[in-house]
Amino acid sequence: MAIPRTEALSHRSSLPWSFNVAVRQSSQTRATSSIVAMRREPGGASFSSSSTHLLLRLLSPVLLLLFLWHPPLVAGARPRLLISKPDPSDAAATARWLASQNSWGVLSTISVDLKGSPFGNVVSFSDGLPGKGYGIPYFYLTALDPTARDALKDERASFTVSEFPIGSCGEIDPENPTCAKLTLTGKLKLVDGNSTEGKYARLALFAKHTEMKGWPKDHNFQIFKLDIQNIFLIDWFGGAKPLTLDQYLKPVICREGKQKWEVKREGKVRNALLGNFLNHK
Repeated sequence: MAIPRTEALSHRSSLPWSFNVAVRQSSQTRATSSIVAMRREPGGASFSSSSTHLLLRLLSPVLLLLFLWHPPLVAGARPRLLISKPDPSDAAATARWLASQNSWGVLSTISVDLKGSPFGNVVSFSDGLPGKGYGIPYFYLTALDPTARDALKDERASFTVSEFPIGSCGEIDPENPTCAKLTLTGKLKLVDGNSTEGKYARLALFAKHTEMKGWPKDHNFQIFKLDIQNIFLIDWFGGAKPLTLDQYLKPVICREGKQKWEVKREGKVRNALLGNFLNHK
């Protein structure tokens, strides 16, 4: 029996996050101002204490709903979605959306310390500047961590991201097929930090993870990338979607403010940034 797909996001959550906060704060401010105004009417008229308490009791459910509907500002919080999720029938767009919207995932390597057993590690990543991702995950790793040590001995690796952290799966379980998940398999390679690609990757990483700029210099963090060889995507019922590397690497560019993905080739830009890696025809 097929499991029905629940609606991921309400209409309200599709609005810009800053707008939602502003509406909540504005609504609460108006409600408070109205109470104060009613208690300080010109000519000396005012509500009694019991009347004010009654009014507050009547308004409290409304204020509570506003608070729940528009979550409070959290230090360092960011909008979870730039655009809506692509249609499940478009495997390439969905895969690129997952890579673009996520900021962390699980990077698995062949462990040196565990004598060849697989080892998965939660790591931060970026596939490009915000809204201009190229689909290739870049990482900022140190050999003090086992993941980088493993890659320097054996480059075989896989990287998995899920739709669930993005916040658009609603109440369904992360393993539900309609909550998309992407695993990229290939070789985890060290990138020359002084190369054009290395400089771009550093900008892309620091744009999404500003804390990285202050990480200890003596830890010798270096840039790695996943040289993708295989793509595993599930975003609906029926098993993994067939998706070639060429289909995935087409620059599917997110234009903020639009509700769809545009497929556009930017040959000169992508070749200058990423060299021959993107020239799969």
